Amino acid sequence: MEEPVILHEIGTLDLAPPGAMDQLWSQGWRHFGRDFFRYSRDADASGQVRHILPLRLDVSRFLPSKSQRRIVRQNSDVRIDVLPARVDEEREQLFHRHRVRFRENIPESLRTFMPSPAPESLPCACLGIEVRIDGRLAAVSYLDVDRTSVSSVYAMFDPADSRRGLGMLTLLEEIRWAREHGRKWLYPGYATREPSAYDYKKSLRPLEYYDWRGNWLPLDG
Repeated sequence: MEEPVILHEIGTLDLAPPGAMDQLWSQGWRHFGRDFFRYSRDADASGQVRHILPLRLDVSRFLPSKSQRRIVRQNSDVRIDVLPARVDEEREQLFHRHRVRFRENIPESLRTFMPSPAPESLPCACLGIEVRIDGRLAAVSYLDVDRTSVSSVYAMFDPADSRRGLGMLTLLEEIRWAREHGRKWLYPGYATREPSAYDYKKSLRPLEYYDWRGNWLPLDG
């Protein structure tokens, strides 16, 4: 049975009270700054319809795969800091190196995804998971935090370090932080039913998807 079509339902929220983000994420909502959105279908550059899958992970039950454990081992030399989210010149420079990976709708700035004037607190608390190699900023992921869950906002890395798997490394660090701080769910964002660049998210286990009828179901069920 097809999911109900939700065509770019949008809203705004300047400051989320405690617990509000938990509820919104559980209903398939995402946001960039104060602009919130959700949609069950979109189309790629060729016009091919894609079916959107909001995802979530029960962090207490997560077990890393063999390849994920290997990524952690091969990055044993990096420094990882978890700090209040920042958008500044150093992080913009990293974004401009990262954005060469885009093939369409190439964004001009990190502010496209992190437009808040106070990204560490508006519309909700947000952390930056930062990876440095010999002092050089090599990867950053942004993680929203609420009472019972966390949500990945955006991740970027230096293409010069692509063999290290830093995008997955920061995602694994988000899971570690969520578990250590007593959060139940991590929302890694949208993927699609069809093959896409977001398939790496589907490698997390055990993963659930939102069916757009108010239910979260096992992705492999």
